[in-house]
Amino acid sequence: MKDRIDQILGQWKRERPDLALRPMEIVGRIQRAAAALRPRLDETHALSGLQGESFDVLASLRRSGPPYQLSPTRLFREMMLTSGAMTNRIDRLEAAGLVTRRSDPDDRRGTLVRLTAKGEALVDSAVALHVANEERLLSALSPREQQQLGDLLRKLLLALGDAAEP
Repeated sequence: MKDRIDQILGQWKRERPDLALRPMEIVGRIQRAAAALRPRLDETHALSGLQGESFDVLASLRRSGPPYQLSPTRLFREMMLTSGAMTNRIDRLEAAGLVTRRSDPDDRRGTLVRLTAKGEALVDSAVALHVANEERLLSALSPREQQQLGDLLRKLLLALGDAAEP
């Protein structure tokens, strides 16, 4: 069975047989997979009353460990957002009672965003649904194939400069 990328590659082979199309094949499939996954992830977040962006903020705070707080700067760097976009997300989560802002005791000018008990309970429930959904979405691949794909994508992301912060 052929996918949409096979069709596109066939067209390019016909029109430009001189091009080496392997990079287009791989990048195209990564892009299409990401685009296909996003609405399926969003559907699961909606079951918890969240949007994907809100889930990402809450999940970042939860996985940071007790006391489940980070600076807005750390949050927007982790999620590759602008500070303005992060401020809007935090405002919405604060209005919903899922996070609070407080002064940073180590930096008089700084603020910390902290997960509330309500936010912690919600994200704990939401992340369980999220992981089950991801497992279902990847079920077309064997465990070995999933491991291989994960390893290859890590290698690519590291080459693109997406290394973890020390």
